Amino acid sequence: MPKHLLVVESPGKVKKLSQILGTDWIVRASCGHIRELSNDGDDSLGFSIDGSNIKCHYIPRDQRAKETIQKLKAAVKQVDEVVLATDPDREGETIAWHLKEVLGLKEPKRVIYTEITASAVRSAIANSRKLNFNLVGAGLCRDCLDKLVGYKGSPLVWALNNGAKSVGRVQSATLHLICQREREIQAFVPQDYWNVFVDYAEGFRAFYNGTTDSRPEAQHQETDTNDDAATGSKEKPESKRVVSEAEATRLVEQARQHPHKIIQIEGKTVNRQPPPPFTTSTLQQAAGSKLRFSPDKTMQVAQKLYEAGLITYMRTDSVMLSPEFCTSARKWLEQNDPENVPQQVAKHRSSKSAQEAHEAIRPTDVFRPSVELRAELPPDEFNLYVMIWKRAIASQCKAAQLRKTQIITQSGNLLWQARGQVIEFYGYARYWNNLSKDSDLPALKQGLALTLENAGHEQKQTQPPPRYSEPKLVQVMERKGIGRPSTYAPTVATLKKRAYVELKKDNLQPTTLGLEVDEFLQKALPDLLEAEFTAKMEDALDAIADGKQGWQQYLSGWNQDYFVPALSKAKTLVAGASNGTAFFERKFETSKTHCPQCNSLMSKIPSTKIKKKYFLKCTSSCENVVLFWSDRSKTWEAPRSKESESKPPAKITSHPCPVCQKPLEEYIYIKDGQQKTMLRCSDPKSRQDKKHKDVAYFNTAKGWWSPKFGELPGKVN
Repeated sequence: MPKHLLVVESPGKVKKLSQILGTDWIVRASCGHIRELSNDGDDSLGFSIDGSNIKCHYIPRDQRAKETIQKLKAAVKQVDEVVLATDPDREGETIAWHLKEVLGLKEPKRVIYTEITASAVRSAIANSRKLNFNLVGAGLCRDCLDKLVGYKGSPLVWALNNGAKSVGRVQSATLHLICQREREIQAFVPQDYWNVFVDYAEGFRAFYNGTTDSRPEAQHQETDTNDDAATGSKEKPESKRVVSEAEATRLVEQARQHPHKIIQIEGKTVNRQPPPPFTTSTLQQAAGSKLRFSPDKTMQVAQKLYEAGLITYMRTDSVMLSPEFCTSARKWLEQNDPENVPQQVAKHRSSKSAQEAHEAIRPTDVFRPSVELRAELPPDEFNLYVMIWKRAIASQCKAAQLRKTQIITQSGNLLWQARGQVIEFYGYARYWNNLSKDSDLPALKQGLALTLENAGHEQKQTQPPPRYSEPKLVQVMERKGIGRPSTYAPTVATLKKRAYVELKKDNLQPTTLGLEVDEFLQKALPDLLEAEFTAKMEDALDAIADGKQGWQQYLSGWNQDYFVPALSKAKTLVAGASNGTAFFERKFETSKTHCPQCNSLMSKIPSTKIKKKYFLKCTSSCENVVLFWSDRSKTWEAPRSKESESKPPAKITSHPCPVCQKPLEEYIYIKDGQQKTMLRCSDPKSRQDKKHKDVAYFNTAKGWWSPKFGELPGKVN
């Protein structure tokens, strides 16, 4: 008869944990979150704010959660002891508290482990603790904060009538980053410049670097060699920029007229320190750039590796490694690569918000043969595992040694520069190569006269800042403090799902809808878009998790001091505009098809709901002239009119018009190729006056709602 119940989050862990713990234990899974805030109360928030007190009303997430709770309750009755082993982070602690509440547990044991191995699990159970209510408070605060922003802020963008669906605390700040970059690209004006160079018969090329009368251009500083989001090749060397072709030609002619000699040679050996092991962010960046995984896919694959006991927990912002792993990695190097064993391992710093009780992402057994794993794992899992293994081993290796050389030559009063690099000792780069390829310079002596073989220039153009790739966006989110490890991947996935951004040639580009939402929010809720503002909210959640601040006091204060006044101002802005036209002028791509009524070129209207991904609409002077692509006739056709010819009379409701008190009627219209319904005044004459222009109730998840008059009470008859 089992005596203990271990409750974990993921069903994928149950089999392995059961094998580790034996017959004295029942292992069950909560399948992630089992409860969520209900949709009752003011604005369907599921919680109320009374002064500085917050009262939350939680309900099971869905039918599956209800069934899970019943099964767990039955399992509790069979055992003497319940142990909660949800994930080792803030979210996991919050789930453990929810389990305690629904199962009626008084003092449940809480255990945490970062790897599913026999030694780690047994050690965790032997060192159980009580629930950490500071972490729970931070989790509850985040729940309420996200729902408050989402449920109170989203109706503002619904009023735009452009298909916008939501506003989010992390989502909107991240969208703003993408839209800001897009506007920088649109505003960018390219400038021509010339790259001037000389080739020597001695076997190297040098680039113009100023004159003896002016200060030479400073040598480029080393860039971040551990940029896990970097894709493509390194920048090629260039001369000091020359801004006119005439000047570039003059420099080339002068280079041909005067003899050349070496006036300076500099050589030095530099150490390149190994990169730290992976955090959630850097894993998503590296998997995106090297394996072309989306952040979402990276986390799904990593979850499977964790559940199989192959890697440590994959949601972490710490670069710390356990002493046991460091000893094991050193032993592996001593056996397989003794030249790479350092006297002292490089020290890596975690971010200031990192939870140091956690570990970086690493393999659980560094000696596990890759041949064996290749046979057991699907390709995606194997490739990600190998990447994690290599990075963890690299972090424990010696530094790489590079010999850097600089040669300065002179012709007349012109200075020319050549730089070279040779890898003398690969060190960590045998496992994680982030070094530039060798560019060797010949062994020459200072004062040597050189033979000019060629002098020339090439025209170039400045480039706009690049759009963010998914790995780069995650990197920027982390650096600016937007979100935390558990939110990077879901945030990017949500922006794509909402059709605010789309992936084009591996880069994220805002859609017209995304740009419109961002433009509106810059006027309505500008603070919410600023990275610093969002980062301060994350810092506050960290302070709550550390026990430095009460979560209820913070949330009530943030709502009263910032959000209530900000929403009031935003609602005034919405009320003063008609259907969003005051916020922006919509711009659409022009098609080559002419309007059948006015002969103007029609606009392409994006729509994710139809196969063609857009339909045509006249945006000149005609009303409701739209065309849809027909695969059958291979032409653009007007919507079939049979339904409109036999259209039934409008359905009259029992609700009065808020302006003239006459009944509201249901009005059916087409938007984005989809049939929709709204409520309007049933009197055609009244609808023509200005007082009635805002009498429009739209069908939302919560019922009929008007940007001007709010929610419509009761049901429509």
